[in-house]
Amino acid sequence: MFLAQAMGDDRSCQRVVKEASVSRLIHGLVPCSTHTGGYCKARKRLPTAMVSSLVCKTSELLDRHIPSEWRWHGRSVRIIDGTTVTLADTPANQKAYPQQKAQKPGLCVPICRIVGATCLSSGAIVNAAMGPYRGKGGSEHALLRSILPSFKSGDILLGDAIYGSYFALAECMARSIDVVFEQNGMRKRKTDFRKGVKLEARDHLIRLPKPKQCPEWMKQDDYHALPEELTIREVRIGNKILITSLLRPNDAPRNSLKELYHQRWHVELDIRNIKTILGMETLVCRTPDMAEKEMWIYFLA
Repeated sequence: MFLAQAMGDDRSCQRVVKEASVSRLIHGLVPCSTHTGGYCKARKRLPTAMVSSLVCKTSELLDRHIPSEWRWHGRSVRIIDGTTVTLADTPANQKAYPQQKAQKPGLCVPICRIVGATCLSSGAIVNAAMGPYRGKGGSEHALLRSILPSFKSGDILLGDAIYGSYFALAECMARSIDVVFEQNGMRKRKTDFRKGVKLEARDHLIRLPKPKQCPEWMKQDDYHALPEELTIREVRIGNKILITSLLRPNDAPRNSLKELYHQRWHVELDIRNIKTILGMETLVCRTPDMAEKEMWIYFLA
């Protein structure tokens, strides 16, 4: 019923309860009550972890049946990107997902950030995380870190320049996950292809040093355990510079990387289509727990 509610034009609880009662009548069963109280209580008891696990499991089952020629050099590519959705304007949602800073209090609805990963081959949601638009734990990096354990060794993460930090690269490489990101704007201005180990024209290996300060979100022991530097590859593709842990040009030729990065736009289209077609731009549940559950129901749908 929750799935049917998410997929209907009228997403009210009353509509889905009435439809269930009519369906029972049509099939010769005793009709259920058309009061929504019982259904709403049942939705609250539905474990969020169960719904999120179903989303991940569905993606895994799809992945098993993907033809090898749909993969990139035989490997699974996960495209990551962030988006935002608004929520029902209730005190509980406002507290958990504060409105944008530029807006005066009371003049804007709660807003949350979602970082999702889609499969390049199938377009399915692989995993996702939800957090506040601003404040602790709501950055795209924090949300990405929360879902990194769900990726498998040998996967390739494809993303834009926002993800190309030392810490994101270090954790991915420690998990044997390769990355293809656009170079961060600040580092892009400092890129000098005359330095490092030259591979081809405008294609070289560099050493990325560990930042001198431990970030607030990281434990000191974890910071000290990180390598002092990472070896990454920088390659110019048109007017963009890509950074990748795919260090050998024979395994990842320039033209192949160019074609792969162009595919990154699929995540923009896939997530936009989910939001638009299913009407997910605004989550209607009135509490943070139910709003997160609603997000997973949409992704499952």
